[in-house]
Amino acid sequence: MKKLVIAAMVAAFVMSSSMVMAASVKCTVDSVDGDKVTMTCAKADKLKAGDKVKVKGSKKAAYEGC
Repeated sequence: MKKLVIAAMVAAFVMSSSMVMAASVKCTVDSVDGDKVTMTCAKADKLKAGDKVKVKGSKKAAYEGC
């Protein structure tokens, strides 16, 4: 049982060490034209053409009145 636990821990370590770490880059949207977005990013040298990126927009509070 002990060998099984150790083998599982080693396998988890090997799998986690081969994952790709994502770059964190802060950007400002310059323009939007249909489905194209132009952004200016700090540390843009971390990105290259063809990279998949995840964009998170800011949430705007909705105000309702009576």
